[in-house]
Amino acid sequence: MSPKTRAAERPQAPPELASYLEGLAEPHIVFDRRYRIVAANAAYRRQYSPEASVLGRTCYEVSHRFDVPCDLAGESCPYARSRESGQRERVLHLHHTPQGEAYIDIELTPLADAAGEAVLFVERMAPLRSAQGQPAQQGLIGRSPAFREMLEQVARVAPSEASVLLLGESGTGKELVARAVHEASARAAQALVVVDCASLPETLFEAEVFGHERGAFTGATSMRTGLAETANGGTLFLDEVGDIPLAMQVKLLRLLESGTFRRVGSSELRRTDVRVVAATHRDLGAMVADGRFREDLYYRLATFPIRLPPLREREGDLALLAEALLERVAPRRRLALAPAALTRLARHRFPGNVRELRNVLERAALFCDGPVIEPVHVERALAAGLPLARPAPAAEVPAPSLREISRQALRERLAAHGGRRADLARELGISERTLYRRLRELDAAEGESR
Repeated sequence: MSPKTRAAERPQAPPELASYLEGLAEPHIVFDRRYRIVAANAAYRRQYSPEASVLGRTCYEVSHRFDVPCDLAGESCPYARSRESGQRERVLHLHHTPQGEAYIDIELTPLADAAGEAVLFVERMAPLRSAQGQPAQQGLIGRSPAFREMLEQVARVAPSEASVLLLGESGTGKELVARAVHEASARAAQALVVVDCASLPETLFEAEVFGHERGAFTGATSMRTGLAETANGGTLFLDEVGDIPLAMQVKLLRLLESGTFRRVGSSELRRTDVRVVAATHRDLGAMVADGRFREDLYYRLATFPIRLPPLREREGDLALLAEALLERVAPRRRLALAPAALTRLARHRFPGNVRELRNVLERAALFCDGPVIEPVHVERALAAGLPLARPAPAAEVPAPSLREISRQALRERLAAHGGRRADLARELGISERTLYRRLRELDAAEGESR
């Protein structure tokens, strides 16, 4: 078949659509039901094929360098999903670019003909700038399913104005994820302001976050703008939000609900426009139940919770992270990690996650005099780390059943809760109705024995 015949068989993108896409800043393509690209704007051509034409080639070959469609190569294919749903679909993919692999948020829109059948598909590609699928000098790095699931949630929520709550163990990279949310949002050109809630005592929290007027308290020799006002138009990142003093939580809630606050020492109501991303390693649900964290604030922060996977759940990411971290801790040495050394690292649990991995690699680099880190260097680095002192687990004593608790003991525990049966029932793990019935039974038995 001649090139002219093949060109005649290939569907054409409407000229108006091709012209419209050409002026867009993000890469866009139009392809047909056989995955063949029929239009590509300048941004796509620059990003994926600056030296050769992409027309007539398949999208999976140009963007992924695959020989088969994405869904046959282990990726989630937006085209396959759109054919099933008949609707617009979004996925997060690893694409090949001249600069290396990059995470791309893809949105695919089907275009129907006069009969209502989808014949062409428009694909928009937005890079997730803070994440990489290969070792990099900065940003998030990983390829594991757990890591990619987290990134897909970041890509979905970032363009919105929803509050985000990052949940994860210490050292999982919560500030990096907060930065990824900010940089993929419409607020990326404005400031990302970090509030380290764990380091602020209650006496300073209000002044630091909301600012203060001159003379508001001893030492306030001048007016100071607070972090909430500094973040106006951008993102306010509340790190370790579980450490915010209870008395300050209601003022923070007012800021989130209405965008208003007052500086310390002022009665003037001020406004700020911020998108809030919060993070914690604590169990906020348990803190709410214990009365240590406001329930209304919790639900305001947790509009879109994202769980950050610990390193032990990120299968296959250790080698990528180790290569990138070695470049960061010893940039001039070009160190390599021996396969046996990587195997030894993989056997470690890393309770401190990526932060602990970085520390171990930095110590191993200091123990190593040559160009290759061997298992002996890793062993010394692990041994040099001071293990956290953890209390020995107490011997388990079965909790007494409700039937085994005496009337007097129940009455004493009820008194300790100020007579609130609901609180005692919660402590015992039973319903308030069950507790009430048991108390009545014990009172009746006590009366009969007299």
